[in-house]
Amino acid sequence: MRPNAFMRLALMVVATIVPAALVVAALPTPTETPEGSFLVGQLLIASPAMGDPRFDHTVVFMVRHNKDGAFGIVINRPIGSRSIASLLKALGDTESTATESVPVYRGGPVQPELGFILHSAEYHRAETVDVDGHVAMTSSPDVLRDIANKSGPKKVLVAFGYAGWAPGQLEGELARNAWFTAPEDSAIVFDDDRDDVWDHAMKRRTQDL
Repeated sequence: MRPNAFMRLALMVVATIVPAALVVAALPTPTETPEGSFLVGQLLIASPAMGDPRFDHTVVFMVRHNKDGAFGIVINRPIGSRSIASLLKALGDTESTATESVPVYRGGPVQPELGFILHSAEYHRAETVDVDGHVAMTSSPDVLRDIANKSGPKKVLVAFGYAGWAPGQLEGELARNAWFTAPEDSAIVFDDDRDDVWDHAMKRRTQDL
């Protein structure tokens, strides 16, 4: 799976999943959101026929999908938690005393040095891209500060790496029955025990492709 130009979203991290430094990269503004979306905001569920072990029993939240390709975040590969203070420190804010931690996920095999913040859509900043009215993505360290100050999104998921498809690639995988689809469910994205996410998403699948 190859990255596409519009896929370079969100927070960029240097070195490893537990970053030593973060650099803010730009998200497209809402007016730049591509037209002709297909599976945007839906769940992509690895079928039992999935031949790629990197995606075995994964569930992907689809952020982008159009004629230029597709981009999503795996939501059921937890790798632990990171304190907000440590993330802000990596951004150069050494004053934060936030004690809260946020869950961190392996968002996909492509560019694990890139980090992404998915969150509930009631939270909005100028940098926020509303994916589907329920889940949004924001690229700004202010999200972390707002969470620490109790003014951030109610739900948040931080992931490193992503799943990306070149034009037509995802359609080919769907035709080979590698994936099922299901409507987005915020409870599955943010709340479910990660061990249950695949099973719950499978129960909501719309079709066997």
